[in-house]
Amino acid sequence: MAAGVQVTAARRTSTLALLTSKRFRSALWIAFCTAVVAIGSIFMLFPLAWMLSTSFKASGDVLLLPPKWVPVLEFEARWQNYPEALSFIKAGRVLRNTLTIALTTMVGDTLSAALVAYGFARLRARGKDFLFAIVLSTLMLPYYVRLVPEFLLFKQLGWVNTFLPLIVPSFFAGPFNIFLLRQFFTTIPIEMDDAAKIDGASYFQIFWRIIVPLSWPAIATVAIFSFMFHWNDFFRPMIYLSSASKWTIALALRNFVTAYGGTPWNLLMAASIVALLPTLLVFFVAQRYFIQGIVVSGVKG
Repeated sequence: MAAGVQVTAARRTSTLALLTSKRFRSALWIAFCTAVVAIGSIFMLFPLAWMLSTSFKASGDVLLLPPKWVPVLEFEARWQNYPEALSFIKAGRVLRNTLTIALTTMVGDTLSAALVAYGFARLRARGKDFLFAIVLSTLMLPYYVRLVPEFLLFKQLGWVNTFLPLIVPSFFAGPFNIFLLRQFFTTIPIEMDDAAKIDGASYFQIFWRIIVPLSWPAIATVAIFSFMFHWNDFFRPMIYLSSASKWTIALALRNFVTAYGGTPWNLLMAASIVALLPTLLVFFVAQRYFIQGIVVSGVKG
């Protein structure tokens, strides 16, 4: 009897030691991963720290070696860099132009991609998968391949030097956004559509009243991607916008750079910090939906 009790106690001790060992290894692995991510974050934030520090420096202090990272403590910070930079690029006008383009294209990208993705994910049609494969194959087509035909088309329509070439294409659904939303829509039980049809709901009512309310994380992800891309876009506005009154923030920042040196890096960094703030604000406000949408769309599809 005593020997049996001792064996049972020994087994419990062994099991407890094994669990403790697993927990220790798990905690150690988590600590290691956290340290790696923290070190990587420091390197990733290095350019932002340099931008912020440079935006408060005088022009002659930008390229000093070793660099002075905290100008507020080491010498007088030039707070006037910000109003000077914003005045130089006509900040009110370029921010209004950029915001108009970014918000309009965000609506176009999100709405059009949601409608197309709904068709691929929920409707039954012959050849649907083949058409979806064709849509995805367009991701491999570089933008520069279709640049000249698009420019000639918009020139014939009289849209050059207007916002239309930057806004109208967003209402025709991008393949990546379609893929992202379709992956999310397929996770919603199809029985909900059948129940709505029994109650007399149309396809659009099913989309608007069932699919959209259940898909806010994925829709928010597409909206954030779209806003950030069009806010930072430089190439397409450079192609289509020739008047300074229609410039976006990306084109206005390029105006600081001079051809033969003498670029006011302190003013450029000050204006760049201001241009960066809206995208940071959008991300931090909607990061919960953004992360949830990426995880669910990428894993459950």
